[in-house]
Amino acid sequence: MRIIKCITIDDEPLALRQMATFIKKVDFLQLEKEFDNAIGALNYIKSHEVDIVFLDIEMDEFSGLDFLESLQSKPYIILTTAYDHYALKGFEYHVADYLLKPISYTAFIKSVNRIYDLISLNKNKATLTNTVQEQIHDFIFLKTEYKLQKVKFTDILYIKSMGNYMSVITQNSGTIYTIMNFKDLINLLPVEDFIRIHKSYIIPFSRINTINKSSVEINGEMIPIGESYRQLFIEYMKTRGFI
Repeated sequence: MRIIKCITIDDEPLALRQMATFIKKVDFLQLEKEFDNAIGALNYIKSHEVDIVFLDIEMDEFSGLDFLESLQSKPYIILTTAYDHYALKGFEYHVADYLLKPISYTAFIKSVNRIYDLISLNKNKATLTNTVQEQIHDFIFLKTEYKLQKVKFTDILYIKSMGNYMSVITQNSGTIYTIMNFKDLINLLPVEDFIRIHKSYIIPFSRINTINKSSVEINGEMIPIGESYRQLFIEYMKTRGFI
């Protein structure tokens, strides 16, 4: 089990106590420090490893938005505020989630579980990137029912899980159904271009035509971006200089 280090930022002592109580109930969360102002938290992050920041917005002198503007490298941010109009603003800053006060434990645990999955996905992808040897082929052989079928990576539009099998939608060969499982297939794809954006979809980033808040368009098809994969997708684009 991964231990997720977090800090809380809020100028209301009662709100800090509530978050501390919630955090202590979760085995994989570790509360590193509490802050009643964002400036102190900003200085702390510069020299300490932090995975999640629970951030209030409305604070005197230096607000939560000021904090987001000033961050150099951003941990996962979960906004905790009584004002729902900050939800859209938070999306502009690529925050991971938004909790509306008064915060219920149900909403809290749902949010941190999703972030835990995101962090695990990120670390697994980084491990795979560091260990996979340089690709020496530009194609893959897919296991179909009666044969192995060669498919070029550049011909793949997207891949969809169909339960017990996978459908690989291509530009030139139509849809190919393979009995390979999701894990085995994604491990054979070039990590520099293919990314999982939904529990049922893998896409080649180079094939995207348009990107919306909750989907991407590839060759006229709208592919959903799963809630648990949105932050990973945003970071994927950031590392490549697209945003």
